[in-house]
Amino acid sequence: MVESEEIFQRLAETITNYDPEGAVELTKKALTAGIQPLKIIEDGLAQGLRQVGEQFGRHELFLPDLVMAAEAMKAALSILEPALVRRGEERRLVGRVLIGTVEGDVHDIGKSIVTAVLTAGGFEVIDLGVDVKASAFVEKVGELKPDILGLSALLSTAILKQREVAEALTKAGLRGKVKLIIGGAAVTKEWAERIGVDGFAKDAFEALDVAKKLLSP
Repeated sequence: MVESEEIFQRLAETITNYDPEGAVELTKKALTAGIQPLKIIEDGLAQGLRQVGEQFGRHELFLPDLVMAAEAMKAALSILEPALVRRGEERRLVGRVLIGTVEGDVHDIGKSIVTAVLTAGGFEVIDLGVDVKASAFVEKVGELKPDILGLSALLSTAILKQREVAEALTKAGLRGKVKLIIGGAAVTKEWAERIGVDGFAKDAFEALDVAKKLLSP
């Protein structure tokens, strides 16, 4: 028990130390030691990402720190996801999120951080990438039936595409079947209210909070 707690602590430290190689190496060791993949995520890696988020919220860390922590988390998850499949385990998922950067915007960093944070927070996240057309979002919402659709836009010229996606979902009869969250450097709470989406988040950890609240009973 003590040995497992030590491994969990070290796993968390690979995230807080922004060490993707260390995260992968220690994740492999934990799996070899017989620790369940879910425990590695929930009791180890996610704890480290949560610490980074708390420090970011107190303005003790900045965006580059979030990027590096997210990269370490993603590196470890690349080892754990196949392990989960092999063992036939399923995470207790909070919900399914479809996410992407809207058409006309190719920025990926913020979206990748949100993806890592939501995954650590218990969500299944499907990332459609960048420069995604409204029609593609609509098609995937109809096909995958996510609980939440997240739309990212860094450029001020691209936020109009967020409204276009919302309108396209309405025309397709899907708007009432998915919660819509928007975010990105160019996005404001006022814009979110103006286009009638379900949620707005200024950073990845707020996105996690908003997503959980939207799906709470």
